[in-house]
Amino acid sequence: MRFRHPDGSTVHLSYCTNVHPAETLDGVRAQLRDHCEPVRRRLGRDRLGIGLWLARDAARALINDPAELRALRAELDSRGLEVVTLNGFPYEGFGADEVKYRVYRPDWTEPDRLAHTTDLARLLAALLPDDVTEGTISTLPLAWRTPYATDPGAARAARTALTTLAQRLDALAELTGKSIRIGLEPEPGCTVETTADAIAPLTDIGHDRIGVCVDTCHLATSFEDPDTALDALAEAGIPVVKSQLSAALHAEHPHLPEVRDALAAFAEPRFLHQTRTSTAAGLRGTDDLDEAVTGRALPDSTPWRAHFHVPLHAPPAPPLTSTLPVLRATLARLVGGAAPLTRHLEVETYTWQALPAELRPRTRTQLADGIAAELTLARDLLVDLGLKELP
Repeated sequence: MRFRHPDGSTVHLSYCTNVHPAETLDGVRAQLRDHCEPVRRRLGRDRLGIGLWLARDAARALINDPAELRALRAELDSRGLEVVTLNGFPYEGFGADEVKYRVYRPDWTEPDRLAHTTDLARLLAALLPDDVTEGTISTLPLAWRTPYATDPGAARAARTALTTLAQRLDALAELTGKSIRIGLEPEPGCTVETTADAIAPLTDIGHDRIGVCVDTCHLATSFEDPDTALDALAEAGIPVVKSQLSAALHAEHPHLPEVRDALAAFAEPRFLHQTRTSTAAGLRGTDDLDEAVTGRALPDSTPWRAHFHVPLHAPPAPPLTSTLPVLRATLARLVGGAAPLTRHLEVETYTWQALPAELRPRTRTQLADGIAAELTLARDLLVDLGLKELP
């Protein structure tokens, strides 16, 4: 979906396909047929943006066979779908029964991460619509905090890899005329947990093709104030290359037994749901939600937030809620001013099938309805900020 900003530039809205498990190229094609095109039809749009997730095997198949890449581009066109952004964070196995810590490997100290991201950049340059010259890719925020923090060579290895990537992106732009930028996606528990953590390493790299992807669920889970975060990035000259529109789980009174019970329903075995609380002594947290609800790992006199991407249009029932207000405030800063701070927005609720059983979509139709409802909410927010939806 495209929108005209009051300054005349185009802002793109998509939804991320990592919600649909697919490790192979055939799986990607099935996504387009079974999920993406039905969502587009529900929205009554001739064109729908998707933030494509290409696992390692699917990406390699496209890199190794130019005919397959041309065929994928043609299929996107025929189904009324367009790609201006990729989710390059998960490498493989994102649809596994248990993902947890596996999603953080390989990290930016390992050659496979550089190779895969280079592949994605080449593929995105080929998949961009003819009238679009800029693409973006979100990626792992360097690494999970351990063992990175105890390895004296880790920071140097990651910096070297990202500098090499920036040089490759420069060469790609010269060759194709397409500018691809990469955004580190701060996430709780990682080396770059907050936007503030991103400033030093990105300043060290010092290249405008490497910036930040602001995920509004992660921002809220870490209790970051959107204005403070975005002001600091702007002052440091760090670009916001894309933003993922998502909402975290919020518990205002975690000391109450009924609140603990409600939170426990969201603790599940597939994904990590890092949980945080902001105290007078600073941010406190656990790596997963079950650690918080079953013990005394977190103080419970202040609100808790958990890294669980809840549907934008359907916050959980009381006594829980979502951090949609943080998303609204962030979006207002990103695109509500005289000029957009980013032009790529991506709804990223990948946890539909990890919701408590009674809230999960049971059919493809229900999932498509839910994704369409999220995109409708995001569209309405953009229109309210003065953007005009384009055909």
